[in-house]
Formats: sequence, C-alpha cells, structure tokens
Amino acid sequence: MFDVSLLQFLFLLTSGVTLGQEYAVIEVIATEGTDVILPCSPSTRENLQDKLFDWKKVGQGGETQHQVFIYDSAVQYDGVKVGQSEQFKGRVSHFQNELKHGNASIVLRETKVVDSGSYTCFFPHLQPLQEYFIELVVAAAPKPSVTILTATSDWSYLQCEVPGASLNTKAEWQSRDGNRLEAEEQRVPEEDHVFISLSVKVTRTDHYLCVVSQEDIKHRASAEIYVFINEKVSEDSSSTGVMLMVGIIPILSLSLILAAALSLCILARRIKILHNNDTPLKGKYMIDMESGLIIDFSKQGLLSQLLK
Repeated sequence: MFDVSLLQFLFLLTSGVTLGQEYAVIEVIATEGTDVILPCSPSTRENLQDKLFDWKKVGQGGETQHQVFIYDSAVQYDGVKVGQSEQFKGRVSHFQNELKHGNASIVLRETKVVDSGSYTCFFPHLQPLQEYFIELVVAAAPKPSVTILTATSDWSYLQCEVPGASLNTKAEWQSRDGNRLEAEEQRVPEEDHVFISLSVKVTRTDHYLCVVSQEDIKHRASAEIYVFINEKVSEDSSSTGVMLMVGIIPILSLSLILAAALSLCILARRIKILHNNDTPLKGKYMIDMESGLIIDFSKQGLLSQLLK
C-alpha cells in the first residue's frame, strides 16, 4: 500500500490546492507512467474509519464513466473492489492510516493518458452531503531516440525521433555545452499524439543531445550521441606541405650543383660570360672557349648550339 505520513498530507493541504471546499475543482497534473495522488478530504476533517466515500470518473453532465474506488467500513473487500472498472483494477489504493485524520485521498498508479478527465469524491452519509471535484491531466512524456543517418569524413547527419508526444511537446538538438542547433523538424499527427522527427547536420567532434520538454508538467528528457569527425582536411594540408618540400629540395640541390660547376669552369677559363644585348642573340650567354658551345640562359631551360 502506498504510504504517506500526516505531514505529507498536511503538505498537500498547504501546497496551493484548496481541499474540502464544496464544488471547488482541483487540478492535478501528472506525467504518463508515474503515480499520482488524487486529494480529497471533507470540510469537517472528521474520522473516516467508520464512514463511506466513493470515487468515480465522470463525463460531461456528471454521468458515471468508471467506478474508481469505494471505501466502506462495513464491507470486507478481500482485495477485490466490488463494481470497480476494469481500467482501474489493481491500480488504486487509499491511505488507511490517515482515515482518522479525514484523509480520503487515493493513489492512482502508473497513470495513462486515458486516465485524464474529471473525478468526483463523494461522501453520501455526511451531513450535509459533500462532493468534491478533481480534474486529472495526464500528459504523455516519451523519451527521444537518436541515431546517425549518414556520415562522411567532414560531417554527420543526425536524427532524433519522439513517438507518442503530446501536442505541446518541444524538441531540439543541443551541443554538449547547451547551445541550441538549427534543425529541421517534422510533426506527424497520431490520434491524440504527435510523432516528432528532428534532423541536424554537424561538422565537429562532440557529444550531441536531443532534448524533449513539456513546460506545463515541468517534464524534460534527453538522449545523447557521440559524433567523431575525422580531421582529414588538416592532415591533407600537412601532407601537401611535406610533398612540396620534398619536391623543392631536389630542385634546389640541382641548382646548387649547376652553379658550382659553372664557377669551376669560369675559374678554369673554359667558358666566358657574354652580354649580347645589341646582337641578334640578346640576353645572357656562356661560351665554351674550347668547343665553341653557346649556352642560352635567357629562356627557361638550356638552349645550346655550335658555332660555325
């Protein structure tokens, strides 16, 4: 049996919900799958151990939809509540130890969206007759699921799915530091729920979260996924730099060898540098004094011919 202390019951009385006020409507909000207390107490706060009170779920006009719970001190139920609707069997209990304090509240376990609606708590043998009204709102609170749809070395495409969400459910992608990401959202109606699909493209290594929230019931749930982006661009840049240096070094070495060879030839008086700016052979040339070979430096590469 769901147990609660007198102090907890008194907390219900002082937590902003006015109990025991005839014809007042008390609103109770719950998240689907959780246990919820439907509060009720007569204005007299009298001992209820030898009394009778009746809980019903009612529709428009006050007609009975479901028999939720009946407490009658004169009847031994042996764990079976006579006339209780199938929807509530095994899910409802009361606070036996609190009856002497006038606590007629009940606990509804594992709430469902279909439990939402209007409930009455009725004391038929009290004078005057007393009846109280509770409005229960059970909101769906599904958990999101995340996956990587496609991925390359530069980016990944992530998807978050939220099935069976309430119409006022909000979903968003966030980075690990809590920054909201621009995402593409799709909502597909499903009876009294909605299916949410949220897609986003990411380009850096990080932990990413799909966060689902419902402000009316202060509910928040999230799912996390880790994405690794290969730093290929940086590696390619480094490789290109290395290859460029490898290519430059042989060229520089060849240039140094040629320069050294030319210097030796000049010292040995085998070649002579000519400047023929005013001749058909304009530019800078070298001439081999023994063979008569002319070497042209005015173009890229070497142009040579023999003197006739």
